[in-house]
Amino acid sequence: MFGVSSLGTVSLEELRKAYDTPQAYQFYFHKDRALNRAMMQRAKDAGVNVMMLTVDSITGGNRERDLRTGFSIPFRLTLGGMVQFAVKPMWAINYLTHEKFGMPQLDEYVDMSGGAMSIGRYFTEMLDPAMNWDDVAEMVQAWKGQFCLKGVMSVTDAKRAVDIGCTGIILSNHGGRQLDGSRAAFDQLAEIVDAVGDKIDVMMDGGVRRGSHVLKALSLGAKAVGVGRYYLFPLAAAGQAGVERALNLMRTELERDMKLMGCSSISQLSRANLRFR
Repeated sequence: MFGVSSLGTVSLEELRKAYDTPQAYQFYFHKDRALNRAMMQRAKDAGVNVMMLTVDSITGGNRERDLRTGFSIPFRLTLGGMVQFAVKPMWAINYLTHEKFGMPQLDEYVDMSGGAMSIGRYFTEMLDPAMNWDDVAEMVQAWKGQFCLKGVMSVTDAKRAVDIGCTGIILSNHGGRQLDGSRAAFDQLAEIVDAVGDKIDVMMDGGVRRGSHVLKALSLGAKAVGVGRYYLFPLAAAGQAGVERALNLMRTELERDMKLMGCSSISQLSRANLRFR
């Protein structure tokens, strides 16, 4: 399964036509309820399998490294960026020859002519910090299909997700980029699986860098893990070939480690494989 963000640079429709693997839509909740309904209907019309509402990003985190480096979406050239382009000329060539940056999921709703400031305004003006459980329950009912909450971090919230009809949750602290000092998803995976694992699909992301990390999560009861930086770093370094290389390394390590554990299938992974200090 792969996820496409509201801020994705390729359209839902284009990806749905190109690939028949399960697709989730990582959705951000807007103040404009009509906009939420329109974007959900577009996803349904495109054949998206899972609606995945992100609940830990109703406002942007204080990402100090991004502020320090001048990182922005869309890209904005800074003095530091010009130095990097001078040192790595292929970056400049790739940037100039690459297709124009766009966010097709938002083209109809957000004015991108203001560049980076448009995205800043999107988070501060369009997303709804007052989102509550009633709003989520209404979305679940409107979607009428597989519905996942991304960013759940407690047993209480996991149980509430079950109560309103969600079929999945992703334990996530948004890669540690939102709330400083937040627990890692893996730290509370076992307790949440014990509480709701028989009623809802429990997944997690954050910090997954090796096949052994995947096996530990699955052994604790996760149905799946998500990876973000794991594929984005090789994508930035070497494009599609880099991503394929990273995924092949992950698969090789998964298979090797399962052999070393004496497990011939995922179903044989359990907490008996793990020992905690």
